[in-house]
Amino acid sequence: MKLIIAIVQDEDASRLVQTLMDEGFSATKLATTGGFLRAGNTTLLIGVEDSSAQQAISLIERVCQSRTQMTAAQMPPAGMAASAYTPYPIEITVGGATIFVLSVEQFLKV
Repeated sequence: MKLIIAIVQDEDASRLVQTLMDEGFSATKLATTGGFLRAGNTTLLIGVEDSSAQQAISLIERVCQSRTQMTAAQMPPAGMAASAYTPYPIEITVGGATIFVLSVEQFLKV
């Protein structure tokens, strides 16, 4: 058995959960916060049989596509006083998913 931990952007989460459920997977949904943008993320815990892990990962890859967006730079460059810093828009990549796959030694449902 495998435990897939998928960290996805909030705007992809509902569609991903629905897609997983439509394909017979269940997931536990946790609200989390990312460090770089300090924006909301969703972390999904998905338990699957070894033979189904790649199918679940493929669904995550299909739903959670990377895209670019404009945002204001959060931190002043090193050595620059924060009071003299004017944030400027930068293009960043968002979306996609960070996926961890762990082997599960034992699974109990009580």
